Amino acid sequence: MDKSLSADKHNLKEIRGIVFDVDGVLSPSTIPLDAVTGMPVRMCNIKDGFALQLAVKMGLKIAIITGADCEAIRARFGSLGITDIFTRAGQKLPVLQQWAADNKLSAKEIIFVGDDIPDYESMLYAGISVAPADAAAEIIEVADVVVGMNGGHGVARIVVENVLKAQGKWMSTAKAFGW
Repeated sequence: MDKSLSADKHNLKEIRGIVFDVDGVLSPSTIPLDAVTGMPVRMCNIKDGFALQLAVKMGLKIAIITGADCEAIRARFGSLGITDIFTRAGQKLPVLQQWAADNKLSAKEIIFVGDDIPDYESMLYAGISVAPADAAAEIIEVADVVVGMNGGHGVARIVVENVLKAQGKWMSTAKAFGW
């Protein structure tokens, strides 16, 4: 079964919001621990960052919903212009549904990108669900789209780029050429 993301197969023109998990999606699944504090140290893909800040500039609603509680997550994604950052989300679906209601978005206007069991219900709720190549088997099974790279290696870039291209907003204005 072809699970690629394309405007031919998915109505990407209708997408108004994209929601991302962090660990295993925006950062790799393996997270080193700080030698002094023992706290997780996440890596982020710079091309993901560029795409996320451009998506915000182009009017897409972007949200982060993660079970993690980390100031670095708020700082990194906040610096990209993302204001809807939900940490310590033990149950993601109620957070997603409230975010959708607050932003007047229907489920079909939302892409949810997740990689593991806590994302399962949100993947079923969203109009389009996307998983990285190294997602849990249960997530790959329910995902509408499985991108050809592992989490933390450009997953957000491929999703945002495809949506903005379908909407005629990729490299369409001077906003696209700077941070």
